[in-house]
Amino acid sequence: MDFINHRKRFYSLNRELSFRGIFLVFFCWSSNGTFSQNISYDKVVLPILEEHCFDCHGDGTAKGDISLDSWGSSRLRISDIETWKDVLKNVSLKLMPPAKRKSQPSDEERKIITNWIENKVFRLDPDNPDPGRVTIRRLNKQEYNNTVRDLMMVDFEPAKDFPPDDTGYGFDNVGDVLSISPVLLEKYLKAANQVTSAAIRTSDPPKKIKKYEASKLKGGEPRGGARILPTNGSVTVRHKFSQGGEYILKIRAGADQAGNEPAKMPLDVGGKKRRTFEVNNRPEKMQVYEYRLRIDEEEFARKYELDNGIQLIEIKFINDFYDPKNKDPRRRDRNLYVSSIEVEGPLGESNDKLPDFHQKTFSGLQISPENKLKKAKKILWQFTNRAYRRKVPESEIERLMRFVSIGIEEGGDYAFENGIKIACQAVLTSPFFLFRGEVQPDPNDPDATYRIDEYALASRLSYFIWSSMPDDELFLHATESTLRKNLKFQVLRMLKDPKAKALTENFAGQWLQLRDVPTVDPDPKTYGKLDFHLKSSMQRETQMLFEHVLKEDLPITELISAEYSFLNKRLARHYGIEGIKGNGFQKISLEGTRRRGMLTHGSILTITSNPTRTSPVKRGKWILENILGTPPPDPPPGVDELDGNKKLKGNLRQRLEQHREDPNCSSCHALMDPLGLAYENFNGIGEWRENDEGAPIDASGKLVSGESFKTHEEFQKILLTAKRDDFLKCASEMMLTYALGRGTEFYDKLALENIVKSLKSNDMRFSAMVLSVVNSVPFQYRRGDGRRIYD
Repeated sequence: MDFINHRKRFYSLNRELSFRGIFLVFFCWSSNGTFSQNISYDKVVLPILEEHCFDCHGDGTAKGDISLDSWGSSRLRISDIETWKDVLKNVSLKLMPPAKRKSQPSDEERKIITNWIENKVFRLDPDNPDPGRVTIRRLNKQEYNNTVRDLMMVDFEPAKDFPPDDTGYGFDNVGDVLSISPVLLEKYLKAANQVTSAAIRTSDPPKKIKKYEASKLKGGEPRGGARILPTNGSVTVRHKFSQGGEYILKIRAGADQAGNEPAKMPLDVGGKKRRTFEVNNRPEKMQVYEYRLRIDEEEFARKYELDNGIQLIEIKFINDFYDPKNKDPRRRDRNLYVSSIEVEGPLGESNDKLPDFHQKTFSGLQISPENKLKKAKKILWQFTNRAYRRKVPESEIERLMRFVSIGIEEGGDYAFENGIKIACQAVLTSPFFLFRGEVQPDPNDPDATYRIDEYALASRLSYFIWSSMPDDELFLHATESTLRKNLKFQVLRMLKDPKAKALTENFAGQWLQLRDVPTVDPDPKTYGKLDFHLKSSMQRETQMLFEHVLKEDLPITELISAEYSFLNKRLARHYGIEGIKGNGFQKISLEGTRRRGMLTHGSILTITSNPTRTSPVKRGKWILENILGTPPPDPPPGVDELDGNKKLKGNLRQRLEQHREDPNCSSCHALMDPLGLAYENFNGIGEWRENDEGAPIDASGKLVSGESFKTHEEFQKILLTAKRDDFLKCASEMMLTYALGRGTEFYDKLALENIVKSLKSNDMRFSAMVLSVVNSVPFQYRRGDGRRIYD
């Protein structure tokens, strides 16, 4: 140990005497303003690490499984990318060495370390950036629904019954986790049939009114032109519903009366109970019992179309009664009679109305035996280009024409339409539709970098902003190779389109974890029942703030600083804000309240709490991950949970302070706890409070980087000043991850720096962040698959 301490003193003295000389020789600025790559590890970097880091990460110590002197050679040292990733993050963000350590590297020394890592380990080259690669990815559930909606012009969600999508890096559109299972393949086949059946008519529409006399009904016994149910049972008929909409069901029935209640007659349609009628009239005076049945388009597509629209209508008898000793023979036995069932509908719609896709595809076509194949080929070429989101070669169309021939050979009045329908089903189950592939000139060379073509660019744009396929305008630009020339105009156009709400639902919904709000379940004994209406109101408040920032093109920091919010009566009452009426949301000023921005929204405060109490750890972790972009490491194994440790005494803040005394916990909790404790005045469901566990709440704290605050308002000022760039980088990284469908890597650092720089030079406006992501190297370029060797 004496030798080690002597070596440290030697290096320290040597650095003091010769730092200027070393700096001039090895650490010169290059002509383009970046640091020179000629930084010597042994003479410049190693002495800094030995002085400030080796107590925990060298000389036989490897705290957190990180050792900075265990490499056997310089080659092994430079190739240990994962270790240097951790070093880069902790040194650049001043997370290491811990703030309590008196020995801290200067800003210049931190810059030396980070630049050596970037230049020597990561080999970042501004003149030849690595755009990375994206795993070919299938459409997730939301993308599938939206794409089918825009392609086939149908208004339902066929993917609703698909298995849930996995998530990676916080998002469900990341290619590496979007696997495909046998169950999902079956769902794709079923959905293709549903969608094409709804979009293309291949049979005459059914009559508006269909009446089933007793002879057509099943169940019971025939008697006098009706079906009698002498005991509990049912009468049934199978009816084909043509589409979603409103129908009238008329049941002509009567009953033998007995006992002290009338015959009860439930009506079930499609296995679902609809209504129970009381039949008071006798069978010789039959009456009509009427029910209006509403089948929405989504239900029809998911359920009814599976059986070609045919569903079981069931009339039940459930309260049979027999009193043989009754003096009145007419009141000894209760029986139900059904003489007919009539179905009328769909109401208010012409059966002659063709589906929108059918009209667009077949309207005005003059089909003859001589031209039908030529016409079919043209239809499929236009359809397949849009479905595959690229220009399709003729050879692929020829293969699809085999399906058209199958339909035509079946014959009938709709043979041509049926052939197109079968071919469209084949397209909807093709990997070219289900997966977002990009044509690569040299796909197996990880060192081959190239700019993606305009079809791929159009798809990246549309799935980024709309979670759907490109529209006709994007396709036209891609076809004419003019999309890049008009890129800014197209991006701004897309952001104004109603389909841009997908950014709120899918990007913000996952970045800010708003999708979790409906599933949280706070303890009703602690907080009372948090009903669905209140939870959905909480979720909608944050969504509307995000939408407002998007639509009005406000600074992204408005999410944290907004002095207004969007409330309805229920949520305002929850917050203790008076004067708000009605269930509709209103933009209201937060002046006079302690709330500002999304960090004081009930949605965020509730999803970051435990069921019975607040959780400063969860709230702090959420802020680190989603606001500051510095997720803490996982907790070490074997550490007692806070609530399960009986040795901890006092209120929540005091128990956390005692918990931090454990050396295994101190460094991470020093990061998280002050951030979460800043919001202790908000309880586990976002209500304001002054006291907790009988004592006034102390929301003060100090960050590991040195900033102090007394209230959550002061903490948010720190986020908007000293930590503003961290938030901009975090938001940019989240958006780049979502836009690319992959996690960001060390080689994306230059792209992220450029996005943040552009944001700051454009008043941090939302559109500037979107445009910067779209113009970034990772979005515009890609390289071949395979692992690029950096060592």
